[in-house]
Amino acid sequence: MRNPVADQVVNMKPSGIRKFFDIVNEMSDAISLGVGEPDFDTPWHIRDEGIYSLEKGKTFYTSNSGLLELREEICKYLDRRFSVKYDPKSEVIITVGGSEAIDVGLRAMINPGVGEEVLIPQPSYVSYEPCAILAGAKPVIIELKNENDFRLTAQELLDAITDKTKVLVLPFPNNPTGAILEKSDLEAIAKVCIEKDIYVMSDEIYAELSYKDDHVSIASIPGMKERTILINGFSKSYAMTGWRLGYACGPKVIIEQMTKIHQYAIMCAPTTSQYAAVEAIKNGDDDVKEMREAYNQRRRFLVNAFKEMNLPCFEPFGAFYIFPCIAEFGMTSEEFCTRFLMEEKVAVVPGSAFGDCGEGFIRISYAYSIENLKLAIGKLKVFVERLRAAK
Repeated sequence: MRNPVADQVVNMKPSGIRKFFDIVNEMSDAISLGVGEPDFDTPWHIRDEGIYSLEKGKTFYTSNSGLLELREEICKYLDRRFSVKYDPKSEVIITVGGSEAIDVGLRAMINPGVGEEVLIPQPSYVSYEPCAILAGAKPVIIELKNENDFRLTAQELLDAITDKTKVLVLPFPNNPTGAILEKSDLEAIAKVCIEKDIYVMSDEIYAELSYKDDHVSIASIPGMKERTILINGFSKSYAMTGWRLGYACGPKVIIEQMTKIHQYAIMCAPTTSQYAAVEAIKNGDDDVKEMREAYNQRRRFLVNAFKEMNLPCFEPFGAFYIFPCIAEFGMTSEEFCTRFLMEEKVAVVPGSAFGDCGEGFIRISYAYSIENLKLAIGKLKVFVERLRAAK
């Protein structure tokens, strides 16, 4: 009988995040610090707008690219916050979360079967490598280093580029490390991209969660807008994960091809979510500020807690993750997380879930209440002391 499934999918590893999520769901008394989902409810004025759209019967398909009003507001927002100008009619597409934008964007840019390469800095979000493979590209991993605070350097980029390189994924602020790139970092990377004629997929879903300086988009660097697909969305900054809404902005020629794929696979993003997103982006700045301040409080608590625990950890300045090193205990990150979950009933994610160079680290999400964080970190302290005593 003929093989009914695709080899490239069979060979794909399941998400290392979901494994621990599924286990902890069966443990009623466990604490999860594993999922990157805000603990805040979507603000009421945003929910109200979604409800109102339903009450008014706005339940039909939008255009494939999304509501023009939403695209216009996104362009105003990107200009206001990050000094990047886009044409809402030709350079923006609304997608089902940022994840669809990653998938569709790579498929729109990659020619399968000719060996085109996608550079992926790791540790990073779990979707990039599988999406590159499904698009027909060869993923090439750039291993980021702890001693550089997991930043991508221009030299690391230059060393990875070949004549087959087409796209660089730029995942900053970073999941899982919380690393950021500052303007000087981006300028050096941009210079390499322009000289070597490669495109950038800049995943800026955590752009509003930056705790050092304001986020800088690589698309704002001279010469980069025309070679950058900027990806963002509403899940993290507006606490709208379940609404499943993201967007991509970029050169008209690429957005047109992305829209074709989106048109056949999805049709359009959820209409109700789009109306809610218009309200979020027009009137949600105060909500974003309030949530960012809460995350920053939690971030500072964790940085101090790891110092007191003598657990090595660089200070993250973006997203809502922290990435302490657990290499001293002589076990894999998956073994550490499994034992921690079984013995102390707290779920965190192995660093290896985000690439081989994440081995020896764990990812802790602080998208949880400070009360849960204090309880979980108390358990981690007990666990670490027990491991050290046993050495």
